[in-house]
Amino acid sequence: MTAPHPDDATDAFGFAPAFAVDEPAAHTLPFVFNTGHSGSVYPASFLASSRLGALALRRSEDAHVERLFAPVVGLGAPLMRANFPRAYLDVNREPYELDPRMFDGRLPPFANTRSMRVAGGLGTVPRVVADGQEIYGARLAVEEAVARIERLYKPYHRTLRGLIQRTARQFGHAILIDCHSMPSSSLGRDPEGKADFVLGDRFGTACAPALIDVVEETLREAGFRVVRNKPYAGGFITEHYGEPNVGRHALQIEINRALYMNETTLAVTAGFEPLVQALRALVVTVAGEAADLGARRMAAE
Repeated sequence: MTAPHPDDATDAFGFAPAFAVDEPAAHTLPFVFNTGHSGSVYPASFLASSRLGALALRRSEDAHVERLFAPVVGLGAPLMRANFPRAYLDVNREPYELDPRMFDGRLPPFANTRSMRVAGGLGTVPRVVADGQEIYGARLAVEEAVARIERLYKPYHRTLRGLIQRTARQFGHAILIDCHSMPSSSLGRDPEGKADFVLGDRFGTACAPALIDVVEETLREAGFRVVRNKPYAGGFITEHYGEPNVGRHALQIEINRALYMNETTLAVTAGFEPLVQALRALVVTVAGEAADLGARRMAAE
């Protein structure tokens, strides 16, 4: 079942709905899956304000990731997914991580204008797409950025937080899997050295070691190349929601796009369905291990 966010105000931005939660018939696994960068709805007003075409804007998108993880719903876990695109609003940032050079008007005094992500143009309202191209042809009104944050970003995180809290109450612990994809070009030039998966746990602070261990081991046994925390250790979501000391674990999974799609056209390739099945098998295996670990053991590690 798909549960849209009930706040009709978000429709003013051109999304109906801005995000959704695909709920299982019964929530039987202590997991929440999130795909906050897979949104592919580009409102006409956004396209009109951009100096880039639709395909160029989609360079920042984790295309098809919500489809890769869709089977988790049938396995008994909710899947939250954004419909708005990352180029429009990035929920894997602090709420007000903003570049003052982008806006007409004064940013709120509490805005973080000096982070490395802002410097790179990839703040909460991004200045550039993932390959460095400028998104907008002119400055945005500060009020536009504030509206996106207040009426899209904050409701998104309220819903995600609610899912995690519900899961923790039901199972005694909760495991958030934050699902992403990465361009193969971000992994260096040597084809033999490129990872298929990068697992990010904020260098051991966002989840129990036992969790990331079993994910890595399962993926390696399936024939994939796996690295940890390099070049992606996890963003705001992993850092913010990962509290293993209280039994709330967060793990970011980055998937090499070359495994399942044409990175130029964004069309899925023959590798898509086998990857879907491999990810389903991963969740089944990790779910079995998580049931054995229990909340106390995971929190203590």
